[in-house]
Amino acid sequence: MLNFNLALIAFILVTVALVAVLILRPSLAAARGGKVLAFFILFLMPVVILWAGTELHLEHAKSTSFCLSCHVMEPYGESLWLNDTGHLPASHFQHNRVSRDAACYTCHTSYTMFGGVKSKLKGLQHLYVNYLGTVPETIQLYEPFSNLECLHCHEGARNFLDFHGDMMGELESNETSCLECHDQIHAVKEVDQLEKWEGAEP
Repeated sequence: MLNFNLALIAFILVTVALVAVLILRPSLAAARGGKVLAFFILFLMPVVILWAGTELHLEHAKSTSFCLSCHVMEPYGESLWLNDTGHLPASHFQHNRVSRDAACYTCHTSYTMFGGVKSKLKGLQHLYVNYLGTVPETIQLYEPFSNLECLHCHEGARNFLDFHGDMMGELESNETSCLECHDQIHAVKEVDQLEKWEGAEP
């Protein structure tokens, strides 16, 4: 990712330098070859920069640090370090069942054909509410949590099938929610009073 950042910055600097050359020496664009070069510099290079910048920011939007960068989300981040691993996010996060770098995105993405796009649009809605709207006192999901978010990792795993194999149909259809049994989620209201894992980052 760092190499991608550096390459993008270098490409932007080269583009700016070439635009400056065209502004200072407009005669360069007089010949046919100069016109092609000017088209490349003024139109194609900015499109490449826009695409690369968008890709970079969309990737960053998957990171746990991005999700927890809003003040209102801090208690959710703290809940990942609860010592009681009966709390689902803490258990998954601390035992590396999900990538720590993309923990929020892993569990809150709709794993359907356009799930990633849908999740990014929801993320934009979060940003709008955080910066331009009114943040509700109690944060709730926009729609019920789908079992697909759990099953995309757990379905087919032996330890999961040993316990839940007889109810796979109900889980796949969301007739029975995973959250009916796993009801200790982020515990944000009492997170300050609960013990944190000693291995937690300072």
